Amino acid sequence: MTLQTRIAQGRGDEPADLVLRGGTVWDMVTGAMIPGDVAICGDRIVGIGASYEGTRIIDVSGKVLVPGFIDTHLHIESSCITPFEFDRCVLPRGVTTAICDPHEIANVAGLTGIRYFLDASARTVMDIRVNLSSCVPSTHMETAGAELTADDLAPLADHPRVIGLAEFMNYPGVIHRDPGCMAKLTAFEGRHIDGHSPLLGGKDLNAYISAGIRTEHEATSAAEATEKLQKGMRVLIREGSVSKDLEALAEVLTPVTSAYLCLCTDDRNPLDIAEHGHLDYMIRRLIAKGRDPLSVYRAASLSAAEAFGLKDRGQIAPGKRADIVVLDDPATCHASMVFCGGVLADDAAFAARDVIAPVARQSVHVPPIRPESFRYAGNNPETPVIGIWPGKILTEHLRLSIPATDGDKRPDPSQDLARITVIERHGKNGNIANGFVRGFALKAGAIASTVCHDHHNIAVVGADYADMALAAKRLGEIEGGFVVVRDGAVLAELALPVAGLMSLEPFETVRDGLVALRAAARTLGVELEEPFLQLAFLALPVIPHLKITDHGMVDVDRFEVIR
Repeated sequence: MTLQTRIAQGRGDEPADLVLRGGTVWDMVTGAMIPGDVAICGDRIVGIGASYEGTRIIDVSGKVLVPGFIDTHLHIESSCITPFEFDRCVLPRGVTTAICDPHEIANVAGLTGIRYFLDASARTVMDIRVNLSSCVPSTHMETAGAELTADDLAPLADHPRVIGLAEFMNYPGVIHRDPGCMAKLTAFEGRHIDGHSPLLGGKDLNAYISAGIRTEHEATSAAEATEKLQKGMRVLIREGSVSKDLEALAEVLTPVTSAYLCLCTDDRNPLDIAEHGHLDYMIRRLIAKGRDPLSVYRAASLSAAEAFGLKDRGQIAPGKRADIVVLDDPATCHASMVFCGGVLADDAAFAARDVIAPVARQSVHVPPIRPESFRYAGNNPETPVIGIWPGKILTEHLRLSIPATDGDKRPDPSQDLARITVIERHGKNGNIANGFVRGFALKAGAIASTVCHDHHNIAVVGADYADMALAAKRLGEIEGGFVVVRDGAVLAELALPVAGLMSLEPFETVRDGLVALRAAARTLGVELEEPFLQLAFLALPVIPHLKITDHGMVDVDRFEVIR
């Protein structure tokens, strides 16, 4: 639409393209409830608080209209579906903008994976923006499928879908001035750089923020979030399928701080979305916990837009994008209608998309695996053990006495000690690293996954070596995904053939597959609510305190492989 047309429709000299009639606009700046029509010209709002005529009129009488929600940090791949299915799954819940970091597929397929997301984002109904993956691989202590340097990323910086540089996970590399980190930070100096600094504080945090890093989603306590706010960061409250920080950070969200807080999901799968919701779930929970409703909705929209430089959204006001969520009741945050860029999010809108073919097929290369591959030799009984904290990706660094029998420290279900193994699957070196984990309560069999942050090698947890070998081999046969095995039989599986991360099926099929996988895992004794994503994060060596990669056990606090 031309500038003249927008002005004419806003003044009422011409009928608006679309009028939402009879609702009440909730203003995120003043908190006012503004009765009247909302006039839309093309993808823009051109009028509120008055009576308008339109070519198309939709009655929203008795409804409250709020700006579209913005998920400020997520990995769409962790939803186990393509960007197009994510669009169809999440947009009807009110999320009109998603700021994604495609570093899961980038760690498998490099720039090919990032370009896939950039191409897809131009074709979805939802407005998907991309922060370029800053840490591929996340550290030197793992084998990824690709490596991206500053020279690789810089040419994409001016792409119209790109905001800036995604979560800078290698915080030791930043504060100790690693040359590769410095090159990336310099290349994106002055642009948005997203943070990732769990438990960092004091002078180290000062140094990290001084690198130009503006936002942070790894705070897991109110004290940590407050320090980061006081030092100039925008803090993103996260509630994913594994990383659940809303309860701990809710108290930080007040009318004073709401302008500097945002909401994000990071990693959330379709089963959790179906059972609980997405950002709509976070909004409901925060309001139920007594948080000021205006502050909650502001964090979900206007504050998010301001934090990431998206000046064209976050408020229902003339000149802004027509990203609008129509609510029956703000307390329940149930979207009866959602408009994204003036388009009603319905079946017709999703059917009209130009869906592109996926990339990174046949990416899972399983080296020769035998039951003996899972043996853990060692003469010293003192053994590092990863201790799981349910609902967190932080882990405990346990040191337990585990004697060897016939030269092997074996899993012991009676002590909740399972074998955890990471197998390199990119066809580079065939590394296999074994360790111990406590917290799965696994009594038999094995579960395995190619969703293994961030290198996405094969991760297997088990009590039986033959079942672990079968699970790993099966992942190669189905091009990656999740597998549950017991007594030599596959009990459940979900194929994720796109980079070993995403399904080609509709999100409803993936949701049902996850239900079956959880049920199968419970028959092994597993008690974790989300065992598969919990397993994935046990291999991420930038999250304290103890992790495992294909290089071995990693002491994250010392940032070194200890075995």
